[in-house]
Amino acid sequence: MKRTNLLSFLPFLVLLLLPHLGSKPILASEDVSSYVVYFGSHSHVGVITQDAMDRVRETHYDFLGSFTGSREIATDAIFYSYTKHINGFAAHLNHDLASAISKHPEVVSVFPNKALKLHTTRSWDFMGLEHNSYVPSSSIWRKARFGEDSIIANLDTGVWPESKSFSDEGLGPIPSRWKGICQNQKDATFHCNRKLIGARYFHKGYAAAVGPLNSSFDSPRDIDGHGSHTLSTAGGAFVPGANVFGQGNGTAKGGSPRARVAAYKVCWPPVRGNECYDADVLAAFDAAIHDGADVISVSLGGEPASFFNDSVAIGSFHAAKKGIVVVCSAGNSGPADSTVSNVAPWQITVGASTMDREFASNLILGNGKHYKGQSLAPSSLPHAKFYPIIAASEAKAKNVTASDAQLCKIGSLDPQKAKGKILVCLRGINGRVEKGRAVALAGGVGMVLENTNATGNDLTADPHVLPATQISFKDSLALSRYISQTKKPIAHITPSRTVLGTKQAPVMAAFSSKGPSSVAPEILKPDITAPGVSVIAAYTGAVSPTNEKFDPRRLLFNAVSGTSMSCPHVSGIAGLLKTRYPSWSPAAIRSAIMTTATTMDDIPGPILNSTYMKATPFSFGAGHVRPNLAVNPGLVYDSGIKDYLNFLCSLGYNASQISVFSGKNFACSSRKASLYNLNYPSITVPNLSSSKVTVSRTVKNVGRPSTYTVRVNNPEGVYVAVKPTSLNFTKVGEQKTFKVTIAKRKGKVAKGYVFGDLVWSDKKHRVRSPIVVKL
Repeated sequence: MKRTNLLSFLPFLVLLLLPHLGSKPILASEDVSSYVVYFGSHSHVGVITQDAMDRVRETHYDFLGSFTGSREIATDAIFYSYTKHINGFAAHLNHDLASAISKHPEVVSVFPNKALKLHTTRSWDFMGLEHNSYVPSSSIWRKARFGEDSIIANLDTGVWPESKSFSDEGLGPIPSRWKGICQNQKDATFHCNRKLIGARYFHKGYAAAVGPLNSSFDSPRDIDGHGSHTLSTAGGAFVPGANVFGQGNGTAKGGSPRARVAAYKVCWPPVRGNECYDADVLAAFDAAIHDGADVISVSLGGEPASFFNDSVAIGSFHAAKKGIVVVCSAGNSGPADSTVSNVAPWQITVGASTMDREFASNLILGNGKHYKGQSLAPSSLPHAKFYPIIAASEAKAKNVTASDAQLCKIGSLDPQKAKGKILVCLRGINGRVEKGRAVALAGGVGMVLENTNATGNDLTADPHVLPATQISFKDSLALSRYISQTKKPIAHITPSRTVLGTKQAPVMAAFSSKGPSSVAPEILKPDITAPGVSVIAAYTGAVSPTNEKFDPRRLLFNAVSGTSMSCPHVSGIAGLLKTRYPSWSPAAIRSAIMTTATTMDDIPGPILNSTYMKATPFSFGAGHVRPNLAVNPGLVYDSGIKDYLNFLCSLGYNASQISVFSGKNFACSSRKASLYNLNYPSITVPNLSSSKVTVSRTVKNVGRPSTYTVRVNNPEGVYVAVKPTSLNFTKVGEQKTFKVTIAKRKGKVAKGYVFGDLVWSDKKHRVRSPIVVKL
């Protein structure tokens, strides 16, 4: 069927369907839920006027009315109409109606208004102010004016506008291209400025899932801390004297410290563990694209889903169409394989790793043994004084399971057994800081938090409410032996202190979600890793650093961990690159970031995971980000919307869906393209079932004229051949194509994934691409 524009088709559709539907409302059944109905792209030409948006909204009412038999019912059912760049609506529908709508030829997809989560560990387990591992050199980035011309939008929990990280001191007028607003009509205390140039909130999707909201929700103000932290990491201003309880003291700055920033509040207080919803995320994307953002930072995500049923994938596709870079967090469901989220090839997906700074708080036992730990507890035990130390399970209260006591749940400990002692609590299930409070309530003087086998050597510095430290799994086993084999075990916890230049760093965080992608394993995800452990950045004044109601403390800056924290590091770098190279596409910026990354730590040696085993590209993608090299990558792997659409064709998506999705009369080629030929800065072959596979790549010169030669590190059991082996570039913008043939070596080879890389070098630039092959 030839695609007809939805705006012109709807009036005829209404007339056609109404006689068949009659006047009986289909919404009358009881199984009503909230859904997103997605039509793809709009056909707006030129400036999008309010009149044009109003007309789109009317067509949405007409469309749904043609199914319900009543335009009035349809108008009441729709709570969002996406009218700017994303074409669709969110509405209260029942299952049968949603199913009927999904079959219409103008509809790309209909999917439930699903819950997404923020990608931060907080003080919970599994559900920037940086040191040498990240800070961009001032001299290198001064030409980019620290990102002053870029606008970074953040989809999160809003912002705390009073933070010094959002001061507009020294900034000029707001860029004239900015169309956003400061949505403070119902919160007179909230103010924007020349730094924080916009703020909006979106909660209709949240309300559709959790019920009516009171007036306190009508503000973009951050009452959670997460949004202020991520936004300031991406684009926070220079703030001297930033610290957390005196630790990590220094000048805070975001990746693009002079960028203009905007907050889009889409996440709200968790209800049944759910805090962000698809319908709100799509509304925020539609607004941020229209407002004029250059970079959109998204530190949230859901379960991996089809690209047409994923609000972040849909929103970021429309952003990419407008040349906007979208950076997403990989998720906090590691260390298990295939847990990575936000896997669309038009996104930059970021894992989390440590930096070369720690907040040391060590455990000293009565036998003289010292064990390395970390903490940001502001209180400390008397100098060199030792206290009895026991396993928390030995202090269990009556009618409580040993397991609950071991986890140090509130109310699980007997004060008569715990008083005056250091208790050893097991990490997991309940909040890490909450465990310390349970110990304090029972009269304990300190806490040691033991890692599990899954968390290995992954140490997180938390602002505990009593003297406390967290130790590795290996050291936890040694501690348990000491306690069980010693008649009167005693211990001391040293005060927290900041340690710089620590080795090894970076190390992959245990929580960081891993590939391969469960949606499109032909694309390596995550793309990159960046600092995401104990990151210091701005915080809200509305809650404590632990986000626990029992904690009265308030901080201007806080240390938080998660891929939520690593994502805005890369968003900040993208802002710098966008300012330095305004003509570069989002794909070119991603390529510059990926091909200049490192897979080595500061020992030096290969990047390790939290169990000190060699990490793989499924953890770190192309490697750990190096912004000072990304500014001069030499060559880039560029791609555009047409390339992504061909990729979707190769995945087997319906041709009519893709045509509507793109907003153009796009037709999949009659000859099915190879999934492997998307011009991505990594090469992934998830099934080398035949004897060999040949893939094609094209590189664009963004540096001086030069000749590049190739070097290949072959994955085990695989031979990689590149033709040609040399590429000569005579001008900027020149493109060259090469082919890579990947073949099994003869003889018996081990099954599973193997890893290598391909490097183009002119002796000044090193353009590296990971190679991932499954045998």
